[in-house]
Amino acid sequence: MPYSDQSNIQWTGWLLGELKPKTIIDVGPGAGKYGQIAKEILPECHTTAVEIWAPYIKQFNLEQIYDRVDVCDGRIYPYPKVDLIIFGDVLEHLSRADALELWKRISKKTKYAMISIPVIHYPQGDVEGNPYEIHIEDHWTHEDILETFLGITGHQVFGITGSYIADFTQ
Repeated sequence: MPYSDQSNIQWTGWLLGELKPKTIIDVGPGAGKYGQIAKEILPECHTTAVEIWAPYIKQFNLEQIYDRVDVCDGRIYPYPKVDLIIFGDVLEHLSRADALELWKRISKKTKYAMISIPVIHYPQGDVEGNPYEIHIEDHWTHEDILETFLGITGHQVFGITGSYIADFTQ
């Protein structure tokens, strides 16, 4: 679905306040929750949305939320160097191999990366004709995330969803 679990909003806001990124790429913004949080906490931060499903841009007014909106598959997006890349309820839509390959790629392009992902068995089909909403990998666990995605330095688990931050500055 184009909406993220609301339970991690406070943690995400706290995290953005701690990191104070000047540039953010939000991969798969859906309805734009993370862009809205970023603009509320860091109004001068430059935000880019990378959305694979073009109809969401108009449906959720993404051009009003983000400074830039690119229609592209996040797996092939030509990531510039930025302070933070957010994968908010995105990686479950990829195979584990694709998610890990993407993670390796972005680790060279960003200081920090944030993941929000269901950490329970959470199958999902297409939503309103959007085939990109299908959960390809529908059973990540908290332990899987910690073992698979290198660089994670902090996390919070909120029942259904886990939120993770990776630090690539070291």
